[in-house]
Order: sequence, then structure tokens, then C-alpha cells
Amino acid sequence: MNDRYDAGAAGYGADQYELVGYDEYGQPVYRQVQTQQQTYDPYTQQHQQGYGYDPYAQQGQQQGQQPPPAYDYGTGGQPAPDYGSYDPYGTATHQGGAGQGAPHDPYGQTAAGTTGRQPRVAEQTAHIPQQAGPDHDREAPAEPQREYHTEQFAFVEEPDANSEDVIDWLKFTENRTERREEARRRARGRIVALVVVLALVAAGGVGYLWYAGKLPGLSSEDSKTGTATAAGAQKRDVIVVHLHDTKGGGTSTALLVDNTTTERGTTVLVPNSLALTSDDGTTTTLAKSVEDDGSDGTRDALDTVLGTDIEGTWRLDTPYLQNLVDLVGNIDVDTDAEVPDPAAKKKGEAPLVNKGRDQTLSGKMAVAYATYRAPGEAQNAQLERFGQVMQGILRKMSSDPQAATTTIQTLAQILDPSLTDKDLGTFLAGLSDLAKGGDVKTDLLPVQNDGTLSAQASARVVKNVLGGTAKSPDKDAAVSVSVQNATGVKDNTEKARVVLLNGGFTFLEGGTGTARTTSQVVYTDAADKANAAEVAKTLGLSAGSVTKGKTSGSADVSVVLGQDYKPSSG
Repeated sequence: MNDRYDAGAAGYGADQYELVGYDEYGQPVYRQVQTQQQTYDPYTQQHQQGYGYDPYAQQGQQQGQQPPPAYDYGTGGQPAPDYGSYDPYGTATHQGGAGQGAPHDPYGQTAAGTTGRQPRVAEQTAHIPQQAGPDHDREAPAEPQREYHTEQFAFVEEPDANSEDVIDWLKFTENRTERREEARRRARGRIVALVVVLALVAAGGVGYLWYAGKLPGLSSEDSKTGTATAAGAQKRDVIVVHLHDTKGGGTSTALLVDNTTTERGTTVLVPNSLALTSDDGTTTTLAKSVEDDGSDGTRDALDTVLGTDIEGTWRLDTPYLQNLVDLVGNIDVDTDAEVPDPAAKKKGEAPLVNKGRDQTLSGKMAVAYATYRAPGEAQNAQLERFGQVMQGILRKMSSDPQAATTTIQTLAQILDPSLTDKDLGTFLAGLSDLAKGGDVKTDLLPVQNDGTLSAQASARVVKNVLGGTAKSPDKDAAVSVSVQNATGVKDNTEKARVVLLNGGFTFLEGGTGTARTTSQVVYTDAADKANAAEVAKTLGLSAGSVTKGKTSGSADVSVVLGQDYKPSSG
């Protein structure tokens, strides 16, 4: 049951309350109006202490309205208060009064008239205690639909003057954040692009090294048993080239290797001091073998020492070299020395070949550069120049076998019977194709002072490039003796050779020297002193001719025959 304590209600005494405003929580504030006569209502105190404030009785009553009927606590015959007229925002009209009620003012600004704000009352005010809620047996009234008006919200009608500044600041902050994010994205993009470029460059470099066979463990030089194709199982075509200097004398030798398995070519330069075994079992040098044994004997000796299978010999005299360079249209070489003009009549004239990179050489210049050896230079320096000229020729030679064969036929040179024009032209065309792609290199065969091959040469050049096995002549088989004829008699060389061979020595040709009166027998190692004494005895020379010094080439003992040498005594 909802007991209501309202001013003017029956049974609650003559005290009257009138609405004077609202507190900070929006609750109505009433004041007590003193009347002339007060009567004691036994229910008033009980009602004030036992029942709460009715939230539906908080509407201010306008003058002229009739108070709602009071409840009958005994019989309950009084009608229930009308809840339908409650409007918490004061926008609806009161029913049951003499006229329409004033709108509800939530801010306590109810007008006393039409002249402005109601003044605060100095008298004592009191809060109406809240009554208990309605009885659950009664049907709760339907909550009225609330209607909102824009004038109730001051911020809608009165926009903040600083709102535009706030919007501008937000836009500035947003733009600054976007610029920072965009800068970060660009920086990340640059870093990613840089990483991708570096990765591509690295991959390209590794791919090139792999293609060129320069990666450790993958190149032809580093091939070992167990790889895709072992060095010994690779297919190679090999020919030997002997350059004969028809004017200055001497020869230069190179092996042209075409590895058809790895599709790479090599020009192997062979020093003249390489020790070979001749047909009669004696030890000789490459230079002497070319002059004495000819093409067939030298080719067989090289096969024995290097473990190769040379298919043919190309003898290239310097006039043919000059014609070949002219036929291919000159060559480009990085020269390492100035070569004087042999036809120069005075010193100080311009050199025939200048030193520098990418020097264009004609046939005459190419011959002069390939055979040039400066005073005091080792033979290997001249040999490397010959290799540069051969490399330049291969780059300018036609890669078409028919065109290359025509070039060889145009030279009109007499070739070794084992090597025809067509075979040589086809071979050079294949190497030319590799040379144009940078797949032909030049290697110098390392030869020790005694003419034998070192272990390094056996592993790096002989095995990997040539696919063979080094087998130098056995040094312990016989003592090698180099003989230089200084007697002035040409036949003395051959006579000394026969005597030494019959004595169990290995004969090495030492050439012819300026005539001298006394002979000399020289040894280098102390272990060869006895051998030197035996050589002197075999040749019929005195024991005083034996001396310690420097031997020539790969010989164990060097002999210079003077005019005191008597062949009949040998």
C-alpha cells in the first residue's frame, strides 16, 4: 500500500507544505506553511516515521488545484492516487485541477510569476521523507513516455567557442601521426628493398662463381673423387704447340686443353727446363727434346712425364704466327713490357710494342712480344708472353669450325701428319667459343730447379687440368751430366756423350761455349762429389778439374770441355 503524505490531505492535520525549489540531487524541497489551528493527528508522526516519501507526489501543486484524496487506512475505500499525470520533466499538464500546471523545472528555477527566477525563502525548509513503494498487490501504472526537447540540453544550442581550435589540434595531431607512420613505412620499404638487392647481388655473385667454376670445392681444380665427375674421368682434347723462333732461335711450348666435360679450356705453359726421358732412356730437357727428337719423340716424352694423351703436335714457326694474327684481324693484349723494334737503327727510337692495357698488336708486333725476353729475365717471363698471344688469338678466332678450318688452310703450313687442317680448325673453333665466354685460362706448369715436377704441380695442374699423373725421371736411376763443348771441335760433344752413356750416366746437352784451355767438372751437393770425380775419370780429365759450384739446369754434374780434353783417352 502506498501511503501518501501530501499537503492538505485529509487526516494529516492542518499543516501545509509548498514547493520552494530543488536541491543539488534534483529532489524537491518544501517548506511548512503555518496555519491558525493545528490539530493533532495520531497518524502524522507514525506516517513520518514509518513511511517514506512518495516519489509520485513530488509535483508542486498550483494554486487552485484540489489536493488528491487521502488514503483510508482502515477500509481502503479511498481511491488510489492518479499516477498517470506524473511528468518528471514538467512538460505534461496536470489533470484534475482547475487549469494546466506549470512545466517541471529540473534546475529549481520555477518562476513565481513571469518576472524571473523565484527567490530563495529564508524560512526553515524540510525534506519530505520518502515513502515506501507501492504495494505489490496493486497494478503498477504504466510508465509514461518521456519526451525530450533540445532546449533541455544547453550544449546543443550553445556550441563551445573553442571547438574549432580543438578540431584543428586533432587534425594537426592526426596529420603528424600519419606523417610519422608514413615515414616509418617508407623507411621499412627502403630497408626491405636494400635487403632484397643485397640478396640478389649475393646470389648473382655466387651463381657466377659457380658457373665459372671458382667456388671452393666446386671448381675443376678442386675436383676430387666422389664429385659428379672425377678429374680422371673427364674427357679432354689436348694438342701441343711448339713456337719456333726462326730468327732468334729457341722454342716455346704450350699445351692447349679442351675439357669437354666441364666445358672449360686451359693453356698450360711448359718451361723448357722440364726433364724428359728420351727414346734411348737418357734424361734430357724439353728444349733439347724438341730440337733433337722432333715432334713424335717429344710428344711421347710429355705423355710419359705428365700422364696425358696428347692427340697431335702443332709446329708454329714465327712467320706463320705473324700471318695467323693478321688473318684474325690483330689481337688485344695487356702487355707487361716495352719491346724494342728489331729494325730500329738507333737507340732511343719508339718501341715496337708499348707497355699497357688493351694494346692492339699486329702480326709483327705479336711475334716480337711473344718471343721477347729482357736481359736477365727467366725463360718463364717470355713463356707467359707467348701464352698471352695465344689467348688473344683464341678470342679472335672464328667459333665456326668451317671458318676456322679455312683460316688454318690459308696459312699453307705443313702440319704434323697426326693433325689435319680440319682437326686443328675444329679444335681451335671450340676453344675460341670458350675463350669468348671467358672460360679459357692460362696456367704455368711449376717445374723445380732440377727439372722435375713438384707435388703442387702434380695436384693442381697435372691432375686437375690435364687429368694425368706426374712421373718425372727417376733421379736415382743414373747421374745426369750436362756437357758444354768449349773445345772448339764440334764432334767432341758426341764423343763425350757416347762415353758417358757407356759409363752409366745420363747425358744432357749443354750447348757450345767459348773456347777455353782447361776443362772443369762442377757439382753442387756434397753427395755428388764422388759422382763428379767419377765423371772426370770417365772423360779422362784430371782430378783437379773437379770443383764445387753451381750446376746448369737439372743436371747433377756439369762439365765444361776445354782444349785439354782428349776423346781418345775416354
